[in-house]
Amino acid sequence: MAHSPAAVAPGAPEQGCPIRVEHDRRRRQFTVRLNGCHDRAVLLYEYVGKRIVDLQHTEVPDAYRGRGIAKHLAKAALDFVVEEDLRAHVTCWYIQKFVKENPLPQYLERLQP
Repeated sequence: MAHSPAAVAPGAPEQGCPIRVEHDRRRRQFTVRLNGCHDRAVLLYEYVGKRIVDLQHTEVPDAYRGRGIAKHLAKAALDFVVEEDLRAHVTCWYIQKFVKENPLPQYLERLQP
């Protein structure tokens, strides 16, 4: 069965492969595997209170930048904050930028100053 163009995210890491974000709760990170499993993009977070997470760092390898991968990581992390009824402190500059560009009420109401 062929993938329809709508099923593939623009700027996917490999031709014809959708961007799939994985959440590893034990390691407190969101990842996107790139080029099989050799490379990966990552967003790291840490619990800094009972129901507060610090979204600390997003990193995409140079060769994969500009393809929207960090945007997928940021959305997954913020959706996790909403779904788990958490508050978020945002240390990562990229996630701060993402929230400014996507000022959705469900994200804004979860942010710590």
